[in-house]
Amino acid sequence: MSCCGPSRRTFLSTIGLAALASLAVPVSARAQSNPLFATDLEVVTVTDRSVVLTWTTVVADSSGRLLPVDTDAEVRLGPADSSLATVYADDERTPFHYAEIDGLEPGRPYRFEAWSNGTRATPALALTTRSPGSPESTCEFTTLTPPPGRPLRTLALANDVHYGEQVSGLIVDNLPPGFRQEPDVAPYPEVMLTAVLDDLRRPDRAADILLIAGDLTAEAKPEESRSVRRHLDSWGAQGRDYLAVRGNHDRPHVGSEYQGCIPAPADHYDCWAEEFGSRQQLIEHELGGLRLLGLDTSRLDGSGGSIERPQFDRLGELLRADPDRPTVVFGHHPVTVESGLTNIAGPGFVLDRTDSIELQTLYERAPGVFLQHSGHTHRNRRTRPDTGCAVEFLEVAAVKEYPGGYSLLRLYEGGYMINFYKTRTAAARRWSATTRGEYFGLLPDYTLGTFADRNHVVLRDFSGLS
Repeated sequence: MSCCGPSRRTFLSTIGLAALASLAVPVSARAQSNPLFATDLEVVTVTDRSVVLTWTTVVADSSGRLLPVDTDAEVRLGPADSSLATVYADDERTPFHYAEIDGLEPGRPYRFEAWSNGTRATPALALTTRSPGSPESTCEFTTLTPPPGRPLRTLALANDVHYGEQVSGLIVDNLPPGFRQEPDVAPYPEVMLTAVLDDLRRPDRAADILLIAGDLTAEAKPEESRSVRRHLDSWGAQGRDYLAVRGNHDRPHVGSEYQGCIPAPADHYDCWAEEFGSRQQLIEHELGGLRLLGLDTSRLDGSGGSIERPQFDRLGELLRADPDRPTVVFGHHPVTVESGLTNIAGPGFVLDRTDSIELQTLYERAPGVFLQHSGHTHRNRRTRPDTGCAVEFLEVAAVKEYPGGYSLLRLYEGGYMINFYKTRTAAARRWSATTRGEYFGLLPDYTLGTFADRNHVVLRDFSGLS
């Protein structure tokens, strides 16, 4: 039996937390006669020197409904062959715990326990965190071994903000049941984007640039496009501090409310273009010798992706002119067959198959391309290429909902390290806990991704970058 095996307590808490859309005001643990549940334990991030743990504390009211409860937080940790010691203690009481422990040794196994008010935290009944060998099931993790050489750059990868959205978790026709922000609280896309931007300026993240892979808006309405641009510009400059490409939600629309915007084909109007750039236009940027290319993979209508001929031609021209230059590509739609077969909407949700093969064939002839960042599926997942190209195809979970965060791509002379981070402001942690209940409580198994999807190292020669 694992150290954190399933229990009746965890089972009950999991069922209750699937309904956290109706989160009540947190109550004091001391005022409750019912037992405290510390649940939803996740080992979110493991770098070469740090680990991030999150969990939630709840109690049952008289009707059996689980309510978030303010408690303290403690993490006991030690090398796998040693005893545990308290390395994190937070007396600031909250239901939504975020513990980051730094100063660890690279490539070393560690054991851990997370506690609140004398109750040990356990993972929810989710396949991702209960699967054999997962850090949550074994209560052990091993820090990553960083690539050799000096650190060079840090890129933040994010997507799916959905600025202007009012209900999270809907797929079609108001189903499954969606989640709304509480009254008198800022809209959740604003809360979650603010949390990302706050994180990236802190010294422990220190991103050089933010790449946003589409769906900045809910439906590209004029005010949504203007508002998300203002929000980003209050943090940094487009083209220097951040680059953004279009997603399917940002596509041109029809209707009277769009008619004051730039005309697009077939009686559509493009409000997103007024703030961020024209349709199917390739973004080109250089950072210390690293080439960054942003693809607009959105169609005029529909949720699937495609790349029109002028953009393809420009991409091919750039890659042929300098095929060995280290290159990151980012675009909204995932590319591979594996992604099409494993996302809940099916193959029609990703990049068109013909365009996908042409894109990967270009990459075969441009060995400098090493990673493509996508959004759209709202999950953390790496998928295999369909050709012989040596490219990592990485999907990053959404900003707007659970798990609510971004990935950091840290470049070294001898390779790169990927880590996914949840956002950590109090409001963001609360909303992430709430939206765990999307898809009838099944969202974590779809979107969190495996430990290796979220945290991994790839060796590669970047010695020519500055």
